[in-house]
Amino acid sequence: MFKILVAVLLTTAAMANTKVLMKTNKGDIELELFDKAAPVTVKNFLGYVKSGFYKGTIFHRVIDNFMIQGGGFTSNLKKKTTREPIKNEADNGLGNDTGTIAMARTSDVHSATAQFFINVQNNAFLNHRSKDAAGYGYAVFGKVTKGMSVVNQIKKTRTTRNGPFANLPASNIIINDMVIKK
Repeated sequence: MFKILVAVLLTTAAMANTKVLMKTNKGDIELELFDKAAPVTVKNFLGYVKSGFYKGTIFHRVIDNFMIQGGGFTSNLKKKTTREPIKNEADNGLGNDTGTIAMARTSDVHSATAQFFINVQNNAFLNHRSKDAAGYGYAVFGKVTKGMSVVNQIKKTRTTRNGPFANLPASNIIINDMVIKK
């Protein structure tokens, strides 16, 4: 009986989703990643986390009642060099609901690299509707499990415009580090 219980516990632990702690200058945000529903996206994100890529990046686009976006620029607005884009997994059945994290991309459906956003309200219009460019959507790959109060503080930040950056926080909101939780 004990061996069966141990086997069940080990199997359950192996199936558990990966958790990441995002440490910002506004507080910590804990993310649970959907390893099975978005394996390509999670692997990509974790690659950036493990390499330390996100250290010193900022939330560069903040729109209350929409989302907060970060992960691609330093505090002096220098774009970081990324790896190749990944396949868009927006057709995984997950919705861009409040508190979910999704990959940012350009108008090219399969252009996501390192930038991500956290939805601060339900954004169903970002969900996958069809295989064409207009309806493909944005790939959700996790959710905030702790620190939504930090997200809500960030979404209320005063923003400004700076060159091509609209909705740029007037004061830097810095991602100091991201670490995989054990």
